[in-house]
Amino acid sequence: MIQLIRNFAHLLFTEDCMEEYFDDLNFFHVGCFKSTLSKVLGLGIISGSFLVKVPQILKILKNKSAEGINVFSVLLDLFAISAMVSYSFISGFPFSSWGDGVFLGIQTLAIAVLVMHFSGDTVQATAFLATYLAVLFAANSGLTSVNVLWVCQAMNIPIVLVSKLMQAYTNYSNGSTGQLSAVTGFMLFFGSLARIFTSIQETGDVTMILMYICSTTANAVIAAQILYYWNTESKDAMKWIKYK
Repeated sequence: MIQLIRNFAHLLFTEDCMEEYFDDLNFFHVGCFKSTLSKVLGLGIISGSFLVKVPQILKILKNKSAEGINVFSVLLDLFAISAMVSYSFISGFPFSSWGDGVFLGIQTLAIAVLVMHFSGDTVQATAFLATYLAVLFAANSGLTSVNVLWVCQAMNIPIVLVSKLMQAYTNYSNGSTGQLSAVTGFMLFFGSLARIFTSIQETGDVTMILMYICSTTANAVIAAQILYYWNTESKDAMKWIKYK
């Protein structure tokens, strides 16, 4: 029982912090406070990531439409998430610093497949799914050099910006956010914001920190558009109504 408690405690505290808190009763250790806060945030983000894009998936399924969702933006987002997860896994970073990427990746993959499917490209969606899984296996099974994964991770910085700004441009062009989910948009913004802190605390990896700074900035743009275009019909829909 004691060992079980200690194992659970290790999810929140490092070995040094356990000594500070439970042996020395030093509850005001600044370093341990930051470390513990980072782990709590990380685990909270991971818990939230189980559902963060589910509203988006359900919205697509409910409407049987992927209107307003830029497939290239989704694919770039999927690449960024996959590269981050693979790089973090191979680098041995704490799961609390990147675990949400696993669940975000699964959900983003589902969105990509659904967008292709509802765009009339079911065969392409199936082929893409098979290819993606093969590449993911190669990246995480030791077949891919860590240097290659680092390059992919470094590429995430411009990719994250481009993918989000492509979606932002699509929103602007359509005059609405289409089938984008507000819940998903805001959860992504706050999640990436918290990840800046956890990346600084738990990895110290400059590329990951910069990626989350860029991601937070871009997610803020999308979130702002969701608010701006709230309850606004798309330009195409308005034209259809006008000429009906």
